[in-house]
Amino acid sequence: MIEVASLTKRYGRRTAVERLSFTVQAGQVCALLGPNGAGKTSTMRVLVGLSTPSEGRVSVLGEPVGLGVAVLGRVGVLIDGPAFVPHLSGLANLRLLWSATRRAWPPPALDEALELAGLGTALQEKVKRYSMGMKQRLMLAQALMRAPDLLVLDEPANGLDPAEVRALRGYLARFAERGAAVLISSHQLAEVQQVATHAVVMDRGRLVAAGQLGTLLGAADTLRFEADPLDRAVAVLRAVPGVTAVTARGGYAEVTAPGVPSSDLVHALVTAGVRVGAVHRAGRSLEDAFLAMTITGEADAAR
Repeated sequence: MIEVASLTKRYGRRTAVERLSFTVQAGQVCALLGPNGAGKTSTMRVLVGLSTPSEGRVSVLGEPVGLGVAVLGRVGVLIDGPAFVPHLSGLANLRLLWSATRRAWPPPALDEALELAGLGTALQEKVKRYSMGMKQRLMLAQALMRAPDLLVLDEPANGLDPAEVRALRGYLARFAERGAAVLISSHQLAEVQQVATHAVVMDRGRLVAAGQLGTLLGAADTLRFEADPLDRAVAVLRAVPGVTAVTARGGYAEVTAPGVPSSDLVHALVTAGVRVGAVHRAGRSLEDAFLAMTITGEADAAR
């Protein structure tokens, strides 16, 4: 659905994106993550033909991308925030945007898009009276009303209340389940973690990590032990063959030990005289993983 190969984007002497490569497949909700200035929006603008790459190759839905190419008619886009004609109503703005496609009104997914937007009678009001959240919902409607095969969304939840964010999350999951794909950039990492299946992490224009979200978070191999004394537990666990990392966190010992049965770890602790309470599977939050990748340089990429 998306293929980015050695993409470089320069603005004068400043390099915003440097030799970036990743793919997004059908059925995936892929989060494009990175701190401010990482190059996320520059990448998205190239993907939808709003900007030209300095080097490299970009394609969507199997076709090269350029300004105005026909394949972009199959892509729903929300980038750079809401931009509407203020003296027209919400519905009139949607009609105006749709007229650029030179196709008959209404768009094929208008009803579903308007239901998600939830603007009701406000669609008949002038956009200049809209709140920021209402403008954002109208922008989502314009991205979805064309029944796209691919969505490229930059901070789509800005200005939405919790119920609206939840509805959007459910829509994106269903959208991908139908065989479409989503590339979403957001700083709301807790929300992203609930919907994304994959992630691409950037920092200073370069790829830091890419792969399935569960793999990047390390959920399968991390255990949390309630143990006493804790310092003794940490020392014992670090000496167990196959253990790659042990951290004392919040009264627990968090252990990363790929392929090591939890029973072996418990046995080592008990044999050393450490009292063991509960044992939990403990993957990192997306926020913890993101900060580790972009600040401390810890990046275990699944490419």
